[in-house]
Amino acid sequence: MTINIAIIGGSGFIGTRLSGLLIEDNICFTIIDKVKSESYPDKWVYGDVTKPETLRQVLLNSNVVINLAAEHKDNVSPVNLYYDVNVLGAKNVCDICNELEIKKIIFTSSVAVYGFVDKETGEDGEYNPFNHYGKSKLEAESVYNEWQSKTQGNSLITIRPTVVFGERNRGNVYNLFRQIATGRFLMIGNGENQKSMAYVENVAAFIKYSISIPSGYHVFNYVDKPDFTMNELTDIICQSLGKKKNNTHVPYVIGLFGGYCFDLLSKVSGREFSVSSVRIKKFCARTQFKSNFIDYTDFTAPVALSIGIQNTVKSEFLNN
Repeated sequence: MTINIAIIGGSGFIGTRLSGLLIEDNICFTIIDKVKSESYPDKWVYGDVTKPETLRQVLLNSNVVINLAAEHKDNVSPVNLYYDVNVLGAKNVCDICNELEIKKIIFTSSVAVYGFVDKETGEDGEYNPFNHYGKSKLEAESVYNEWQSKTQGNSLITIRPTVVFGERNRGNVYNLFRQIATGRFLMIGNGENQKSMAYVENVAAFIKYSISIPSGYHVFNYVDKPDFTMNELTDIICQSLGKKKNNTHVPYVIGLFGGYCFDLLSKVSGREFSVSSVRIKKFCARTQFKSNFIDYTDFTAPVALSIGIQNTVKSEFLNN
């Protein structure tokens, strides 16, 4: 059977990398997104997970749906946007798949469903999301799980990536890299907290790999190892840029107080700042994850984590 893949949310960061990998292997796909794909405009059609009528026709010839669409930024307002896109969007995707008898869905969730963790956590970890993003992703998983369990032959692969970074991304990791590159970075806390990370090229490669995973119900955390401490991470970035590391440390309590000050300033001014109490908490938390199951597959990440960090830093900041 010919594989026809629909990538919902495919114009974004991960979807663009995934599209490139599919083209390399001559795999037929369509990008479905509210925003036109800059890299692959000829593959794009309009679609919005919150508006099921926009999905019905564009999914008509698909037999695999990859849903990357998500509301994921920190401090989204109003908070119901997380649930409209992530949860209602999941229900709409499942309903249309039922109508069109599409039997395979690959859903990108997040390790945010586990919340803050005090030990390295696998797929069997306790769910304890601390923000609306994590809560909405966990609710979305339940929607997909129900879809898979109710109809014989439905296949679901849920992938929970840890924080994803890479070239052309403008998320929290980019802000961290930028602060270090511009010399405006101050380490908050002792810097010994370890962080799990995932390079976008590897995440996209694993999603592509998942297309060939046998039918059934599968859940995978996605993490690139090893887990670096914040001190080790800043070392790699500074070495990549040929910069001297700033060894100044700010106590956590003072850093968190500063985050709350920026929260207040943001509320008063209506502006969004790169520093907030939530980001300070995330920065200082130990966030270590693992996959109990990827090692049982034959998947191998194409790029070492340290090389992914170097590639990103050099691409974004070297000679800029």
